[in-house]
Amino acid sequence: MRAVVTRVSEASVLIDGQIRGEIKKGFLILLGIHVDDTEEKALWMADRICGLRVFEDENKKMNVSPKDADAQLLIVSQFTLYADVSSRRPGFTDAARPDKAIPLYELVIEECQKRGFDVQTGEFGADMKVSSVNDGPVTIIIEK
Repeated sequence: MRAVVTRVSEASVLIDGQIRGEIKKGFLILLGIHVDDTEEKALWMADRICGLRVFEDENKKMNVSPKDADAQLLIVSQFTLYADVSSRRPGFTDAARPDKAIPLYELVIEECQKRGFDVQTGEFGADMKVSSVNDGPVTIIIEK
């Protein structure tokens, strides 16, 4: 499982011209599910995202968790994070198929919600327009 986590001052997802998910201060998370991923990895990923201390404290140090920063989460499925670019046309055989990926994607969302986060989402498999205003910028890749 691979996540690209960007600290944002705002982010949104449009589907067919309609806002599907929208947050202010928080994390925009692009989440890719690998063919070998498991529920254990999804639980680990949710825990890591929810505990990632990259918000600034009073001394301008990245030391504050998203919960303590009153952050929101926007989680968007992103199978292209597992693109094989050994040729000029990317292949996606390492990305999990929807029957496996959707339940793991939803598990990450549910686990973040259980930790008290306002979680907004895109729509798995939809053509989405994702907008964000990066804060910092701070972008971190998490992989398990």
